[in-house]
Amino acid sequence: MGIGFVDRWRARHGHSAGRPSPVQDQEAMAELLSECEQLRELADGAGLALDDSVSSLAALDQLLPSWRDDPDGYTWLGNDAGFYLGTVVLRTVPGARWELAGEDSPLVVLLDGRRLDVTAVGRSWAQTGTPQLTAAYLETTDD
Repeated sequence: MGIGFVDRWRARHGHSAGRPSPVQDQEAMAELLSECEQLRELADGAGLALDDSVSSLAALDQLLPSWRDDPDGYTWLGNDAGFYLGTVVLRTVPGARWELAGEDSPLVVLLDGRRLDVTAVGRSWAQTGTPQLTAAYLETTDD
């Protein structure tokens, strides 16, 4: 997928001998993916506070989709929305963790082994409005 900031992070932190421990890797990945700068700017402009809660996902679902006029904009915004969804899942669903899949696509892996491609969900949300971020979150809590 070639997500630029993942490539830059890997260049800074290296993935060769002396690789960080899985716990350090998880913490660094969680910090990096929680930035969601473009989404946070959009939310700020709309008067929303993104506090990594499920209610903030619901608030994002209610935004008017003015970004859909710009294909480049909704791609980047969609990635950010997916990363934010993943951040909320990691902070609220016990045992959830990040995993880099093929082509460096970040997935959220749940304790039961299910994998959620948050960037695909986020891009679909930004482009079409479905699935809603809240609905995608609720699927992670189904047993």
